[in-house]
Amino acid sequence: MTKVQFYGSGLPGLKQDEFPGKLIVLEGPDGVGRSTQIALLREWLEANGYAVSSSGLRRSLLAGKGIDEAKRGHTLGDLTMTLFYAVDFADRLERDIIPALRAGFVVLTDRYMYSLIARALVRGVNETWVRRLMGFALVPDAIFYLRTDVEHLIPRVLTSRGFDFWESGMDFLGYSDYYTSFTVYQNKMLQIFDKLGQEFSFRNIDATRSIGEVFAELRDGVNEIVSTLKR
Repeated sequence: MTKVQFYGSGLPGLKQDEFPGKLIVLEGPDGVGRSTQIALLREWLEANGYAVSSSGLRRSLLAGKGIDEAKRGHTLGDLTMTLFYAVDFADRLERDIIPALRAGFVVLTDRYMYSLIARALVRGVNETWVRRLMGFALVPDAIFYLRTDVEHLIPRVLTSRGFDFWESGMDFLGYSDYYTSFTVYQNKMLQIFDKLGQEFSFRNIDATRSIGEVFAELRDGVNEIVSTLKR
């Protein structure tokens, strides 16, 4: 059983003290391979008899499509976008993550409140405000941070889907080319993640290595967390 703890006041009306499931977070910059590792972890966990659920940013029925539409139209300011992402996160937490934890599932989530905080801070949103906003977030059982540098990140992004407008900071940095903007933006994000990692006890995983090497270390770390669960 996992003790229910929140970073702030928590979700209203939630009275349960313990969950039989485990919440495991994968954090890391754009293009580092989080989705690939979650897919590998899910396959491995299910093959070993664990019930698994997964989640990620912009996947809520309430706000996911709205965020995508707002990003396409560039219609919302930084504070409003932060609130929109918080709604998406809260909805997934209440409707998907907590019910799965109640049922004894291993929940793997691709990014968590830490990415939302980092994205807000790098755009100049007030830190005290955004931290209070995310106070409903459940404290995970483990946070694995796929750590890399921009030099290793750029080739991965270019060989997958290319530079993303928002993940390159093109919405606020003012650079005319994606390469420069991506480099500056991701370096700023990595600096914030390093500080958050110290504060929230991230388990750093060297993501400059091969997919197999990263997965092997993640698998061992996840196995420590789930070993007490009923299969």
